[in-house]
Amino acid sequence: MAQKKAAEPAGPRARLEIEFEQPHLLGPLFGEFDRNLVAIEDRLGVYIAARGAKVQIEGDPHEAARARQVLLGLYNRLDEGQDIDAETVNAIIAMSGEPTLEGIIAPEVAEPPKVMIRTRKKTIVPRSKAQAVYMEALARDDMIFALGPAGTGKTYVAVAQAVQQLIGGSVDRLILSRPAVEAGERLGFLPGDMKEKVDPYLRPLYDALYDMLPTEQVERRIASGEIEIAPIAFMRGRTLSDAFVILDEAQNTTPMQMKMFLTRFGMRSRMVICGDPNQVDLPDPGKSGLHDAVGRLEGIARIATVRFGAGDVVRHPLVGRIVEAYEGPAE
Repeated sequence: MAQKKAAEPAGPRARLEIEFEQPHLLGPLFGEFDRNLVAIEDRLGVYIAARGAKVQIEGDPHEAARARQVLLGLYNRLDEGQDIDAETVNAIIAMSGEPTLEGIIAPEVAEPPKVMIRTRKKTIVPRSKAQAVYMEALARDDMIFALGPAGTGKTYVAVAQAVQQLIGGSVDRLILSRPAVEAGERLGFLPGDMKEKVDPYLRPLYDALYDMLPTEQVERRIASGEIEIAPIAFMRGRTLSDAFVILDEAQNTTPMQMKMFLTRFGMRSRMVICGDPNQVDLPDPGKSGLHDAVGRLEGIARIATVRFGAGDVVRHPLVGRIVEAYEGPAE
């Protein structure tokens, strides 16, 4: 609990109390040295005091209610066997201001969230309003464009959905691709065999996979061809049926590359295209295949476009502020 009471602003004050049924969960709920409580106090301007299994929240009525919602949302996650960390706390604080997210963090809802993705190693639940919309689109639509800055979970959540469908049997293959734009996709001058040449560009996709599946399963499925990770140039001339296909860093494709990739779409497949339109590394940033494709395809049935902003960054809170600073005008 916090050691110092914040200055009390003028206006009505509320005092709310929560009594938790499982005291053994209070240690991880409060965090080491009560850091989770301190984070809630700092973000919402409330004062939190804990005595035994009871927690008292004092502050502005609206902010005190949000703090109560955050604590109960975190407690429910712990009760369901999920871990919480600083990112989770910050994400739930941000989401507590979204009254439409019923079933995700609302304290009155005891059952698990309505929107979630289960893999062998993790259960993924939304960490922002945009992620909730995104996860609904991943479960519903055939093709999804996910646009926004790094750290918003675009690729990570897409890989989780792909793994869930692969282990559930609704697709036979998982295909992950990125443009190797730094080498201009002319990889011959790099040392090593083809796998060694392209792996550095595809490392983030491997990292997400290893978060979702045990290491031996990832390696076995890659060896069998169930999971394929390759540069976009390797997609030419193929029809990708019964597959979940993800294109990462799509802002670095040309319009012709994007057309080639999108027309690989096959029967009983799903395709997710992730990218940040503001981070184009092409020689001519104005000729991004991602921007071109969204302009042509947005609004077509079964094609969803989900946009993330700096407020949806689920890494360290400082990352969101950095993104906002770079998106604003330069001084």
